[in-house]
Amino acid sequence: MKTLRFSSLLFSVLLLAFILIKCKSPAEFTAGIVVPTPIDNPQTDAKIALGKKLFFDKRLSLDGTVACATCHVPSKGFTDQLALSIGINGQTTERNAPSILNSAFLKTAMFDAHLSTLELQVIVPIQEKTEMGHNMKDLIKQLRAIPEYQQAAKDIFQRDFDAWVLTRSISAYERSLLSMNSRFDQFQKGNKQAMTADEKAGWKLFSEKLYCTKCHPAPYFTTHVAENNGLYATYEGKSDQGRFRIHHDSLDIGKFKVPSLRNLPLTFPYMHDGSLPNLDDVIDHYAKGGNKHPLQHAAVVPFQLSLKERMQLKSFFHALVDTTYLH
Repeated sequence: MKTLRFSSLLFSVLLLAFILIKCKSPAEFTAGIVVPTPIDNPQTDAKIALGKKLFFDKRLSLDGTVACATCHVPSKGFTDQLALSIGINGQTTERNAPSILNSAFLKTAMFDAHLSTLELQVIVPIQEKTEMGHNMKDLIKQLRAIPEYQQAAKDIFQRDFDAWVLTRSISAYERSLLSMNSRFDQFQKGNKQAMTADEKAGWKLFSEKLYCTKCHPAPYFTTHVAENNGLYATYEGKSDQGRFRIHHDSLDIGKFKVPSLRNLPLTFPYMHDGSLPNLDDVIDHYAKGGNKHPLQHAAVVPFQLSLKERMQLKSFFHALVDTTYLH
């Protein structure tokens, strides 16, 4: 009996040692990745920690029911998997909540691709009436009155809690959210066993047979610009006409920023309005060549896939999933 107990104990110790050796820290998953950072907002651990607290704090909304994390849930690829999000007072937002993973690499923010920094983006949902619905001046007074936030502002920024502290902290947290260690990334780095045969075949279809890389090139799988993908044949009568609402340039009708395809199986439903529930619906849309809007991107043309090829393409999308950020 003693021998059996000793053997069990030895096995447990060896198993624990193996786990400790094999487990990687979050830093190891993102080693070698250079995160673009504004000169006026360098990354620090303290700033990121403050930004995370604010990101999950429902007090940033007018009625205390909605946080940034309400629409950007970590376990759901920092989306909410709803067609349209739910804001304060049960209101429905106008657009589908995009993932904020790898937002550090975005050239512009928002679906209209019109804001140049994440710092500017932070302000929009806080003051949008159907989202968090707060007044920035009133919100700052409330957050400054919270000892934890006021002290953090003093320690990190050497100033009272203000809009600068709020926007710089949350954007710093957003820049820390990296998802660049998918099996596709491991495959690209030389691990030829990281992807299955079907996933490799799907990547070949995606990058060589189809036109996908015209708008979704690796490594970020987006061009960061607004395009019309032919989702609708006309936007007449639609309240959301895309980037057109920014400058009222008729050439911008139906143009929305190209989303990244990273973690695609986690970020359903799809399109700016969440109108396509699943990946098959998305493939069907592009296979028919879109709905022939006059401003539709020239690359969107009809194509045919066999059932096997469709399966392989979807398999490739699963190879783009990386949830190591949850660690």
